[in-house]
Amino acid sequence: MNREVIQYGISVIALLVMELVYFQIAHRFQIVDKPNDRSSHAHAVIRGGGVVFIAGVLLWFVQSGYAWPWFVLGALLIAIISFMDDVMSLNPFLRILVQACAVLIMFAQLWPIHWPIYLLVLAVIVCIGTLNAFNFMDGINGMTGLYAFANLTTFAFINMHVVEFSNDTLILTLIIAVLIFLFFNFRKRAVCFAGDVGSVTIAFIQIFFLISLIQKTDNFFWVILFLVYGFDSVVTILYRLKNRENIFKPHRTHLYQYLSNEFHWSHRFVSILYMVVQMVLNAVLVYSFERNFYFMPIIVAFTFVVLYMLMRVNVLRKVVKLT
Repeated sequence: MNREVIQYGISVIALLVMELVYFQIAHRFQIVDKPNDRSSHAHAVIRGGGVVFIAGVLLWFVQSGYAWPWFVLGALLIAIISFMDDVMSLNPFLRILVQACAVLIMFAQLWPIHWPIYLLVLAVIVCIGTLNAFNFMDGINGMTGLYAFANLTTFAFINMHVVEFSNDTLILTLIIAVLIFLFFNFRKRAVCFAGDVGSVTIAFIQIFFLISLIQKTDNFFWVILFLVYGFDSVVTILYRLKNRENIFKPHRTHLYQYLSNEFHWSHRFVSILYMVVQMVLNAVLVYSFERNFYFMPIIVAFTFVVLYMLMRVNVLRKVVKLT
């Protein structure tokens, strides 16, 4: 039997066992989300099922002979501080400080990166903002996992067929981890949520792949790989700042949250919608890169932004009427 097939088979079994063991620990220590008046679920759900993502990284790290230690250290640091935030409410500034350290460690793995210093500083700030924005995905069943699946499969395709910028085995191991998580999360009645440890860690991993790809190709158009959720997050933050809300506190003002909570669209349908739209953008982006059609991603991204804003304005009007 092919050695790679055996290795991936071992990864599936190992990660599934790790996830099930974590469920027992979470039950024992009551690491659960209990429903309240701001919840989008009606029953207690295990928090932190996304530990399988960092488990995937660590499993690959051992299998690879301890490759890319700085990246793994940064991901582990992110996972630890995020898990602590799942178990106890941490000061946001402490969390951001640790995230900044993890991002700087990640850049140590990517070094030498030939960007001017101002661009590196901006990249660190944007990375920290992205980590915290992705954290809000977790309230909708399937959103974290499906969005990660969309981008990880795109990264895998690019790495195998377009330009080699990362490690195939790492990406495929993480896809396995995401599928295991989705088995328990992508349900009408979810068994677990990713928790901060899952949503922030998988965001960190995707950021690492994205910057690696940008560095390899000298093409910043790849940020469109984060456009669907990224633009939703930016607009939501601006909306909350306009209303003088604390952007560090939980909220339900993302477009997908309105669709799920106020319009009662199925969580799974909304998650699939976000995944499909992002995958369409990804396909256009890859096609354009292969043929040097650099105008096409701009047109498609602009079209998405216009359609998103029209939909959000229309939804907000209906929400106001409902209230």
